[in-house]
Amino acid sequence: MIGSKGKGVAVTGRTGPLLAVMLLLLAGLFGWSAVQQWRQANTGTQLEQARDSALQGLQKALDGQLLQFGKHLESARVGQALAAGDGAAAALALRETWTGVEEVQVWPASLETAYADPAAFGYARLALLEAALVSDKPVARVVRDAGGARLGLAASVPLGADGLALVYVRQPLMQLTGPLDAVRAPAEGYLALRQGSYNVLERGDRKLADSGEVLARPLANSSLRLAAGVPSIEPGPLGLGALAASIVALLLVLIAVLLLVGKSRLPLPRRAAREGTEEQGPTLSESLAQSAAEVSTGASAEQGAGAALEPPPLAASLAAGIFRAYDIRGVVGEELTPKVAALIGQAIGSEVLAQGLREVVVGRDGRLSGPELAAGLAEGLRRAGCDVIDIGLAPTPVVYFASHHLRTGSCVAVTGSHNPPEYNGFKIVIAGQTLSGDAVTALYQRIVEGRLAQAPSPGSYQQREVNDDYVRRIADDVQLERPLKVVADAGNGVAGALVQPLLEAIGADVIPLYCDVDGSFPNHHPDPSDPANLQDLVQTVKRFDADLGIAFDGDGDRLGVVTPDGTIIFADRLLMLFAADVLLRNPGAMVIYDVKCTGKLADFVLRHGGSPMMWKTGHSLIKARMAETDAELAGEMSGHFFFRERWFGFDDGLYAAARLLEILALREETPQEVLEELPQSISTPEIKVPVADGTPHALVSLVVSAAQSADNPFVGGRVSTIDGLRVDFADGWGLVRASNTTPVLVLRFEADSEDALERIKAQFRAQLQPLLGAQDLGF
Repeated sequence: MIGSKGKGVAVTGRTGPLLAVMLLLLAGLFGWSAVQQWRQANTGTQLEQARDSALQGLQKALDGQLLQFGKHLESARVGQALAAGDGAAAALALRETWTGVEEVQVWPASLETAYADPAAFGYARLALLEAALVSDKPVARVVRDAGGARLGLAASVPLGADGLALVYVRQPLMQLTGPLDAVRAPAEGYLALRQGSYNVLERGDRKLADSGEVLARPLANSSLRLAAGVPSIEPGPLGLGALAASIVALLLVLIAVLLLVGKSRLPLPRRAAREGTEEQGPTLSESLAQSAAEVSTGASAEQGAGAALEPPPLAASLAAGIFRAYDIRGVVGEELTPKVAALIGQAIGSEVLAQGLREVVVGRDGRLSGPELAAGLAEGLRRAGCDVIDIGLAPTPVVYFASHHLRTGSCVAVTGSHNPPEYNGFKIVIAGQTLSGDAVTALYQRIVEGRLAQAPSPGSYQQREVNDDYVRRIADDVQLERPLKVVADAGNGVAGALVQPLLEAIGADVIPLYCDVDGSFPNHHPDPSDPANLQDLVQTVKRFDADLGIAFDGDGDRLGVVTPDGTIIFADRLLMLFAADVLLRNPGAMVIYDVKCTGKLADFVLRHGGSPMMWKTGHSLIKARMAETDAELAGEMSGHFFFRERWFGFDDGLYAAARLLEILALREETPQEVLEELPQSISTPEIKVPVADGTPHALVSLVVSAAQSADNPFVGGRVSTIDGLRVDFADGWGLVRASNTTPVLVLRFEADSEDALERIKAQFRAQLQPLLGAQDLGF
């Protein structure tokens, strides 16, 4: 019985054994959970060991093949045949001297045969040969050949006195994958040899394929990697880990033993007396909940105004620098981890709920870290109480589209945009507004202050496919008057998954280039604003005699264009073409452009009956300005285009490509002639000057102060400080601004003549050189 005046809990002889049995059953539950968690952790350890062993074997096999290839190319018989210009003899010599080789072929470096029918030849084999052309050593790649997957080797060699040829060797795939077959991996785990998004070989539980990139490791000297996935460790009762669960189990066993050996009074913690009763101890469930709370590291629940909140444990190590002007972006594994993504998701979810919304669309680009970060983000959103709609692998504009199409109003794209492969990040829309500036840093403040919503039960999770809806929506509105042949270079970014079906749906003949999604970006960096990244596109357009070449960045929200003669059409000139088209149907409409755009744009818009407005650089800043002014069109020098006429007003490189082809197909002139008609001056591309982290804005402020002083060095120029310093002269202009994404100064110059261009450059150089010392400015 429970005494009404005692200071403890009295246990009678009858209830003692019964309570002991209950405690032992609970102890068994916690103990079983601890054992299971340790087993799962051990599975992860075994899998990592198997992965490392397989990786070592695969690397040895790959390096051995490349080494043998190089030695055979240097053999006397093969060398004599190549020197004589006899490719067939060289192929025969190599085939006869290299045991086990399936096929050897030698092609002229022009690859005319391959490009005559690239689909039949095989894009993977063609990509291998193109890689060999620019490499000074043999290269390897898994290719589709002879009806299946094979190991392909290729090398560029001299043929005859002045010629150049490509030697291709086809090997059985077993020459590479044999070491993976010999490795014993736990059945509960997953191993896969991958090239881009293609699984060359898989072992284990394929349900874990989506999580395989978390533990992936690359093979050196190739675009291959070994992915590994393990089941998630399921937390125990009350969310306890293995150690905490085992401790609780031992405590429960100890209490049960004490009961069974006759301890009839157990001093339990006392709680405050309720009105009309004396103090009583907590119940068993309350005691266990208190124990769980002591070991739990979960995020705190959002509380009322004025309440003292403890920040989440991870918040202390959260890098404030990843919360940038336009989005969140950082280095994976250092600044961004799945746990950080979960915190960010919980902060976003808290803000979504504060706006009276609940559903959030989540999508990701093709970066290798995308699956794990998207999973962490979704976990955080659900933890806050939001319902997550996961559309999977999708370009950022498709994520934006999904938020309209599914009527959620909010979405998050997991993307590193055009940054290097080791970066990733989040572009965020809440209640139809793209977050920027203070709204982004407010998420950081939510996290460090612990103001995170914690739902009693997680929000729902569902997967949806919207790519077909996106293509259908555009194709229902845009159809070409005549077919155009287009080379589309996705730079192995996520736009490659959609560009061909989209443009073919509107009536174009599409030649895909680097459209296989590969987050390591093996061919070139996916940034069409850099002319160096467009050289393969230029060559392919010429080879196929195409009407146009188009390129996209890593997440598909930016567009680059080249003409058949290899001219790069900068985005500010493309914006002229778009403006002329939009203003035909919307006279007087506002057209917004950023400070990096040509000085001829404003006059062009005015002459076509529009209202030009120059604004700050940044996709989120441009979208906000469009909403404020009801602008029908906007664009940035970086290749972002925003159509509100017939579209939703967000930046979309794929949609911009469709609208461009629509305009060109309506004209009688060739695309080359149409684009050549656009006004043009002598200009530079964006010039990026690296500076110390944290200093770009301070340096620009010093230049701005000089321009606004009595001793203004830019005499005769009209000064604008909307974003950095832009000075417009009668014969040209110059700009210096601080990048909001990387520690660089961004400059651009334009003028009517070379002399004017050099004069303007010199004026900016005179201001910057004293601030940067001996550093080369690049202009």
